[in-house]
Formats: sequence, structure tokens, C-alpha cells
Amino acid sequence: MIRPRIHDNISFAVDEHIWGHRLHDAQLPHLTFLEFLTVYASNVAQPFQVGADGYAEYTPQRQLRLRHILFNNPHIDTVARRRVADDDKWSEWTRLFLDGAVGLGEHDLDHLRDVFDCFDDFARAVDVLRSSAFEANSNKRWSSKFVFPYGKATLYEDLKVDSNGNGTNDRNFFGRTGELLYLMLARAQRASELGQLLNARLFDHSTQLNRLAQAVQGAPQLANSPKKTGYLPAGRLARFDRMCEDWITILSCQMPIEDAIEHLVRSAGLNLLLYFIEQGKAVVGDTDPLELLCEIVSQDRSKVRTLSGDAWQHYQTLSTRAVRTSIQGVSGLPEWHQALASANPSEACAEVLSGMFQWPPQDSSYANKTPQGLVDELIEDATSRHSKHLGKVHSAWSRAIGLSSRRLSRRTRYAPDDRFLKTLVVTLVKGPMEFTEFLQMAKKRYGLICGEVEGVRFVKDNLVDQEALSDNAAKLQSRLLSLGLLRRLSDACAFVENPFTNEAG
Repeated sequence: MIRPRIHDNISFAVDEHIWGHRLHDAQLPHLTFLEFLTVYASNVAQPFQVGADGYAEYTPQRQLRLRHILFNNPHIDTVARRRVADDDKWSEWTRLFLDGAVGLGEHDLDHLRDVFDCFDDFARAVDVLRSSAFEANSNKRWSSKFVFPYGKATLYEDLKVDSNGNGTNDRNFFGRTGELLYLMLARAQRASELGQLLNARLFDHSTQLNRLAQAVQGAPQLANSPKKTGYLPAGRLARFDRMCEDWITILSCQMPIEDAIEHLVRSAGLNLLLYFIEQGKAVVGDTDPLELLCEIVSQDRSKVRTLSGDAWQHYQTLSTRAVRTSIQGVSGLPEWHQALASANPSEACAEVLSGMFQWPPQDSSYANKTPQGLVDELIEDATSRHSKHLGKVHSAWSRAIGLSSRRLSRRTRYAPDDRFLKTLVVTLVKGPMEFTEFLQMAKKRYGLICGEVEGVRFVKDNLVDQEALSDNAAKLQSRLLSLGLLRRLSDACAFVENPFTNEAG
């Protein structure tokens, strides 16, 4: 069995054929969203177009001038405060700035004096854009800091810039997860509808902050050549359609685009996390429904907290089991049995493994290795590599989107925070929705369980009593009420409301 070969400096392909190349723990949802936008921006005229080979091409922006000025420019505030002539401020700042800049010449700054009336206006513009940046105060290198995506001018790829000004991708923060997100949405049935909304809401070039970024940047700077996206193995999946529908719902709400982007980021994080879990379940042959039992945090300890921690731990270890199962599954292939019966079983089995997993390396010696020894060695190598990055995706992403927490407990468990609950309401609720229906929809679309009806399996298995789950649902109802997302008509009747839809209230 020969699988598509993945050519991107990987030593073998096991994770990649389960989840794609690649999901990465260091690329949290907001960075995934930014990378997605760099791919989308390059294809904005024909959104979600994918080649016959399943890949998409894009030419990302680099915008070195913009990020130099925003994140590698320590002298601008000092110069702006000086009481000297405007020309002197421009001259002094230009000299100091170019002393610390790489890959820029003086001609690259000529446009600034044409678009800003004075140096102080320029300094204020930089301050406004800089204050909107993600992780502005982090210790990341200046070329890996990102401004809020107000429009196409604010989008650029992650780079490592050397002392000569040459930029390269080291895939630390743009690890291709955003490319996979683009491919997933491209496979959704309503992709064209989503493209129209993204163009209208995120790529309006007339917005003030996009024009401000464009004024600071000047002419766009592009990568030298087009890039190909990463590899996504799965075909059309229901998860891709659900994420696309969630995004359409969010972008159709009557809310500022800054708020919508925050919900898009969390929605992407949730659906990518569920994709990660669902792919693992499929590989290990787990056909049980997805069940993420969520504790609504309170001071009271309950059995729900324990079960939620158990559920989190179960899915935390699932991906490693999937890696092992994927490799062990080779022993059931007809090709493997034919190789075992050949004149040189070790070499023949190595060829089967190479076709499946791009392993072992071609220069390897098989003389002292049995077929089972080869499988065991690949499992050891694959699980070791998996534990360093992909094996951390579940914990890193669930925490980043506000789905998991260790608050008031030593164990991590599914315990959604207020930000997560707001996104849940925005994506699920179009008009006033009965609270019981809201709980049902949360389970149906995302496997989230908070109440006794949705968690009936736990009651039947004597893992928890119905009262504990009922109390948990009541706590969720109180939380939504305090957030202004729920209206009680009586003790037995409550409606969840999305404040950003025309139908609400």
C-alpha cells in the first residue's frame, strides 16, 4: 500500500497520515487564524480554490517595513517627545532606526513623509497599531509579532530574519496549521458562501486601521515565490462543514469585526481540537459518541469534576494510542503477509513500511532486524516524536480556547470559561433558544455535556447521580444569566439569547 509522499523535511510520516502536515502545539488558535488569513489573502479574488492534487498555492506578504517600524523601533517615542523642529525629528529617527534595521534602505522610508503631515502623527499611528498587536509585550523576536488583522495590509507570514535582512520560515509559530484550516474550509459545502462573508467583513480595504497600516508599510512586500500548503489527508468530513457553518453564523451576526474575529479564533480552535480527537478515535476504532463532560466551576467539589478530569485524560492520551494503532495495523495488510513469505522478509517488510510511513531511511541496514523489530522501532521513534509536539495539542489548545482548566483542582478537566461560553452562544443561538435545546445542540455539534439528559450514559453506568448533573446544568444557567446571555421566564423555563442577532430580545 503506497500513500502520498510528503516532502517537507520530515524523517517519517505517521502523524501526518492521521491528522495532516501539520497540527502543532506551539501554534495556538490565534496564530492558526493569522496563518489562515495569509493564505486566504493571497487567494481573496477566488477564495478556497484548491488544485487537483489537494493543495493550494499562495504568495504571502512579508511587510518587513511595517513590522520593523512597529516592533523593532525603540527610538520613536523618545524622538517624538523631543522639542525640536519636525525635520530634525524625521532625520534623527531615520538615522537611529536604520542603524538597528536589517534589509531596509533609506529609500524604503521615503513614503512616510508623504503620507503623514508631521512626525508626531506618524508616532501616534505607530502607537495605535502597536497597541493592537497580539502578544505585543512578549519576548518573541520582532519578525514573529503580529498586528491585529484589520485587513490585508496587516497580514504577513512568520519569519526569521538574519543579519543581512534575509527572511526564512522556521515554522515555529506558523507551523502549517493555518494552511490545513484553509484546506478544511475549502472542502466544506458552504465554502463559497463563507468566502463572500470573509471578503465583505475582513477584507474591506477602506477600514481606517487597514489604511493606517498601509500608510506605514507603503508598497506591499511579497515572498519571492509562491508556496504550497501542507498535506490534509481526510476527504470531506462533517467537522469541516460544522466549522464552516459556525464561521458563517459568526460573520452574519451584528457585531464589530474585532469581536467577530475573537469568536472565529475560538471556533477554529474548538473545531480543530474536535477534528484532532475524532481522527484519533477513527484510527483506534472507537465508535462511541464524542463526550466531553464539562464541569461548570464552583467552590463545591462534585463527582462531575472527577469525571470531567477523567474525560480530559482519556482524550489527552488518545492520540498516542492512535499512533501506535496506525503502525501496528500494517501487520494486517496483505502486502505485509506477502513480505513475510518472501525470500528476504526484513527487506520486503521494510519496503512495505516505506510505502506506508516513509520509514526506514533508504540507507538503513535491515540485516539484524526482524519484521516485528522494524515495527517496534518505528513505534518507538513515532511515539517519541509525537510526544514533543502533536501529543501536546489537546492540552495546549483546550486551555487556549478556554475549554479546560485546573482552577480549584489539581487535575486539568473540561471547565469552560466565560469567553468560551460566549462563543458557544454566538455559534449555536440564532433566535431565543430554550436552555434544554441549547444543551442538546452543544452535545450534538461538539460533544459537550453539561446536564442530566445529555449525560444519561454516565447515570446509567452508575458513574454519577442525576442530581449532580442537574446541579451542574443549573450552574451553567446561572453563569449564562450573569453574562446577559439567558432570560428566565420561570423556574422551569429559560431562554438562551444571542445579543448579536436581530431575532434576540
